[in-house]
Amino acid sequence: MKKVLVFLANGFEEIEALSPVDYLRRAGCEVVTAATGTSNRTVVGARGVSVVADMTLDVYLSGMTELPDAVVVPGGVNGSKNISVCQAALTVIDEMNEKGRIVAAICAAPAVVLGKTTVLAGRKWTCYPGYEEEVPESIRATHVQERVVESENLVTSAGAGCSEEFAMKLVYILCGEEVYNKVKSGTIQR
Repeated sequence: MKKVLVFLANGFEEIEALSPVDYLRRAGCEVVTAATGTSNRTVVGARGVSVVADMTLDVYLSGMTELPDAVVVPGGVNGSKNISVCQAALTVIDEMNEKGRIVAAICAAPAVVLGKTTVLAGRKWTCYPGYEEEVPESIRATHVQERVVESENLVTSAGAGCSEEFAMKLVYILCGEEVYNKVKSGTIQR
């Protein structure tokens, strides 16, 4: 069973976080939501939706024996900023990248969060329009304006309207075509 860690921080975009959680769980993945930068499991999204994370990131890390297969970083301006100042989250992202595990980010998160890590260097990526300016030029990554971009072990997406495509790209990568098709047909997707 594939294991996925999803970061949640106050100000996260609800659809960008919960679409991957939902679709990956439907696909049979073990998905853990972790509240970052807080000792409280309750986080409030950008649209005021309160979500109780499975655990805090500190608790997750204290019990972690191996890295998950993927980490998902949802966007939202404030959510992305809050994750970007959580050193533990940035360390996990860098470790995931070093081991070739899937690092996925959507909306502002590819620029605001991943721009503080080693993940974007030498890769093609996308984000919410305008946020590409947040990434230091020294990183030397190739920004493209596409809805969902896969580049080696990196998956990025442009924003909330791409959440389903982003989530399903992760289902395909982690679980294969057969499971992808089963989830797609079972949820009556386009």
